[in-house]
Amino acid sequence: MQAKQHGDLSTMPAANLTSGRVQTMFEGKDQEGRNHTNPDEVEDFNEMAALLESSTTPINIKRGDVVDGVIVRIDQDEILVDIGLKSEGVLSTKELPTTGDWAFDQLHLNDKVLVYVIQPETPDGHALLSLKRANAERQWRVAEEQYKSGELLKAKVIDYNKGGLIVDVAGIRGFVPISQILNLKREEVAAGGDNQETAAKLQSMKDKELQLKIIEINRARNRLILSERLAVQEWRQRRREELLDELKPNEVRRGVVSNLANFGAFVDLGGADGLVHISQLAWSRVNHPSEVLKVGQEVEVQVLSVDKDKKKIALSIKRAEVDPWTTVEQRYTPGQVVTGVVTKIAPFGAFARIEDGIEGLIHQSELTPGMDPKANLHEGQQLQLRILRIDAERRRLGLSLRQADEMDAEKPAAEITLPESEQAAEKAASEKVMISLEDAAPHAEPASVEREARRERRERQERSENPLFNNLAMDEGETTAMAEAFRAAARQRTKDETDGSEN
Repeated sequence: MQAKQHGDLSTMPAANLTSGRVQTMFEGKDQEGRNHTNPDEVEDFNEMAALLESSTTPINIKRGDVVDGVIVRIDQDEILVDIGLKSEGVLSTKELPTTGDWAFDQLHLNDKVLVYVIQPETPDGHALLSLKRANAERQWRVAEEQYKSGELLKAKVIDYNKGGLIVDVAGIRGFVPISQILNLKREEVAAGGDNQETAAKLQSMKDKELQLKIIEINRARNRLILSERLAVQEWRQRRREELLDELKPNEVRRGVVSNLANFGAFVDLGGADGLVHISQLAWSRVNHPSEVLKVGQEVEVQVLSVDKDKKKIALSIKRAEVDPWTTVEQRYTPGQVVTGVVTKIAPFGAFARIEDGIEGLIHQSELTPGMDPKANLHEGQQLQLRILRIDAERRRLGLSLRQADEMDAEKPAAEITLPESEQAAEKAASEKVMISLEDAAPHAEPASVEREARRERRERQERSENPLFNNLAMDEGETTAMAEAFRAAARQRTKDETDGSEN
């Protein structure tokens, strides 16, 4: 039987290995020599080859390294973390905090964590890891960045010793030397923590949060030194620059009195001090700022001006309040008797304040007759005064001590208690005057009218010469019962003398 020829299906190897379909599959060419290689397939092949090569390259991890890992399993006693080794690292749950970001109940599968390598490989083939040490190492790295950038931070005081304060900086124990504590005076710093008063101050700062700046860091020695003084100074300097840009004239702010001087008071606006001149402390006269303010007092101030070049802020306390002169006429009227406090003695009289911001002048002519203001008055003395005039526009107030005293003397006769002999004389004189007036009224003639006019002139002359009448002198239309009795007696005596001369 004749054998069949299979052609290209023959099992015999082809003479030309480069010919045929198989070879074109490797070279990416068809039989006509055209290139059909897919670029994406080539790129995927290269990536796979790189991964295979990297998987065969061992990762070099040693004790003390801090590496990133991914949680792949969570058990009650341990957590497995993939850090790129052939086997997972083991993280003990005993070192985890009970609360916070790294607590056991806050960790989940596929969470990325930073771990510290305690031992690269145990007999079981696992790496021994620590999350707590990794957090401390991470905070040291943060602290180094803060030190380089001069960043300010806050830390809680956890303990103290005779050299200063011990603070907790996100898990790192830091130290604030006694010379770098803000609230201690120079003599207290010199005395050190052995002094009882200084030790008491240090103890009182426990559990407080301080603003600090790192001034020295040494990771190898676990040394972290901080300063409160430099931190506050730098913060105030930054805040001052911000306030100089923020503050606008006529703006009202709240602040705390930080210092008092003869020329005014300094008010802390929250990082920058502004000056309140003594003339801007109150609407009333102020001799020294301590009369109206004390250090630590909270006040409301109005911004007068801001000088960015000289970095000065001018403030006013009185302009943040209502000007009392704008409403003075609503509270007081001329003729009203008020209580005033002497604020200043002058050659021409005295000044008295009837309320904060309202001050008036007692002219020398309105003092008690014969009174020397320097000898009889003193600052701080309280007086009963009568308001004579109010000029709100010119901020002037006229007061009188003399007229207030006269009003005090003016009381009903029934309220005046005199000795019985004087009461009888006053009554008799009054009755005589009333009788003479009743007799003269129906028979008045020109001659009697002229005599009456002469008597009136004599009375006025006697009142001006007699000191007794001077003390009883009142405003027109204002008399007391006692003064009227004396006048009646004088008129009767004059009438008797006139009648006797005519007879």
